[in-house]
Amino acid sequence: MIKIAICDDDLIILNQTKKLIEDYKKKDFDIYVYKSGEELLESKSIFDIIFLDIDMIGINGIETAKRIRLYDKQVKIIYVTNYTDYTYSAFSVHAFGYLVKPIKEKDLHEQLNEALSYMVEDKEYLMEFITNEGLVRVDLNKIYYFEYESRKVLMKTNDKTYILKEKISDISTKMKEYGFEMPHKSFVVNLYNVKSIKGYDIYMMNGSIVPLSQKKSTEFRNSLNIYISNHIEKQIRG
Repeated sequence: MIKIAICDDDLIILNQTKKLIEDYKKKDFDIYVYKSGEELLESKSIFDIIFLDIDMIGINGIETAKRIRLYDKQVKIIYVTNYTDYTYSAFSVHAFGYLVKPIKEKDLHEQLNEALSYMVEDKEYLMEFITNEGLVRVDLNKIYYFEYESRKVLMKTNDKTYILKEKISDISTKMKEYGFEMPHKSFVVNLYNVKSIKGYDIYMMNGSIVPLSQKKSTEFRNSLNIYISNHIEKQIRG
């Protein structure tokens, strides 16, 4: 069950927000309400999504979020406010979204759609690989690509490079069902982490560039388009 918190010192807004969330038809939620930042923090609960008023008596929403971030880096914080000049401060606590009062059902439900789609992406899918360091478990979303170099297969992740004891062709076959494609005889790329293609260069989310061979260009571009279409459809379904 998805856990949602609503924190607002205006009881009318608090109850209205709760009703709009309950009216969301695509999913059921476990909803908790708090009348102040202090009350929310004292609960010490972990939530998936928090609708947080910024301008509250006592600890405001920005300070509340800063304290939440000390123990929870993953929760999606959606600010609810009368104002539009908190953007810079909100950025420092990685706000997921904003809703301006009075809240419209369409806007709130769109925020829920987006938050839920990101939560699907955030789930770890761990896979085991045999490396020179032994057996490691890696979240697939954190793998950018595999590269064959100097008779070794390198696995490039967001924070480390591993040397695998497998052939690049075997990697390509094994990883295809997980959204990986081979744009070049020496590379297997995670489509999830492709940012763009320009000419025969594939730009990855981490800033690296992977070559796209002319021979494999059409097939790779088609695979990427299908992957993106399926990904968008999944987001729309929520």
